[in-house]
Amino acid sequence: MAEAPAQAAIDRIMQTYDLLVNRSAAASADARIKVTEYVHMLIEGGETDAQRLAVCGLTYLRQLDGSTDPVKAGYTGL
Repeated sequence: MAEAPAQAAIDRIMQTYDLLVNRSAAASADARIKVTEYVHMLIEGGETDAQRLAVCGLTYLRQLDGSTDPVKAGYTGL
């Protein structure tokens, strides 16, 4: 996959994530570094679909910050 589609997927991930999470510029830069490495790992593994890269990258960031953990999100099952 060319660099332009990878960068487009990363930009889409960060744009969506910025809408979901309010954080500092430093935290945003750190998240961009991590998701860039992750997206390139997916590309090296053979993923070529830009939408799938974006979904996987967003899921990855949400797992890193714990927002996909139902207990951390306040759901107790009661």
